[in-house]
Amino acid sequence: MPSEDHLHRSRWIIYTFVLIELVIMAGTVMLAYYFEYTDTFNVHVQGFFCYDNSYTKPYLGPEESSAIPPALLYAVVAGVPTLVITITESVLFLLQYTSKDLDSREKTIVTGDCCYLNPLVRRTFRFLGVYTFGLFTTDIFVNAGQVVTGNLAPHFLTVCKPNYTALGCQQALRFISHQEACTGNEDDILRARKTFPSKEAALSVYAALYLAMYITCTVKAKGTRLAKPVLSLGLMCLAFLTGINRVAEYRNHWSDVIAGFIIGVAIATFLVVCVVHNFKGKQLLNENPPQDNMANAPMINLPRVESPLEKYIASQNHIAFAEVT
Repeated sequence: MPSEDHLHRSRWIIYTFVLIELVIMAGTVMLAYYFEYTDTFNVHVQGFFCYDNSYTKPYLGPEESSAIPPALLYAVVAGVPTLVITITESVLFLLQYTSKDLDSREKTIVTGDCCYLNPLVRRTFRFLGVYTFGLFTTDIFVNAGQVVTGNLAPHFLTVCKPNYTALGCQQALRFISHQEACTGNEDDILRARKTFPSKEAALSVYAALYLAMYITCTVKAKGTRLAKPVLSLGLMCLAFLTGINRVAEYRNHWSDVIAGFIIGVAIATFLVVCVVHNFKGKQLLNENPPQDNMANAPMINLPRVESPLEKYIASQNHIAFAEVT
């Protein structure tokens, strides 16, 4: 049995790690909030050429009027993985729980030497916690890129409404770099300056890839050899269609969408491979017998069987000994 001092030390180590993880998560959420809902970080003002056809596409209205509005996208990327992971972990736990002998299998895993945590709760919170962290990290990466680059949307000049006469745009190649060149709605202009990389493309592909890798690595049931690729490719197809929709509605350039895809894929791959190790956590129920039981098991003395080679060597030694004497 562990001593009281050892239990106390283990408990404080666990509390310290939990506190550090909570601080990191809180800092990530706060940074995403400041990027998203405050003007703490000023957007870079990128100039444009007069009558540039790259930025004169029609403006189809605010984001809420899009075929994939932000509210729908955020609800899907937050709700669907949470629901799928929770249901899958619950089903796997129940299947293993009912298929084992309850008297000879552990139903809890030990955290340190002091705390016991249900394996279903542990795995679910671990996978969802890493997913949530990656979701906010993706948002931070995207917002940082948009603030630093200030890349213009395809409909920028439509919402900017510059006074070409006052700006001296008699020459089509004149470059306009000052912020006061626009006369349109300030909120629309600000949103039109934040397009690279595409947030919708990054979040959608991150959620799709994380969930696809979870399904592929976790579900091992018979008869799912074709179902898993279909589900995974279907999720990736939905993310791809989200990016295409951004380009079709003139809200992002192709380069914005591709950059968003790269960010989402990179973050999802890093978290799955390096953090949750392809979802290869401890099994829900321990398959190995406890070490204590093995150590306390009685020793069985088996008779020693002499090999033919040992008999031959012994006979040769006996002959040599007889010749000497």
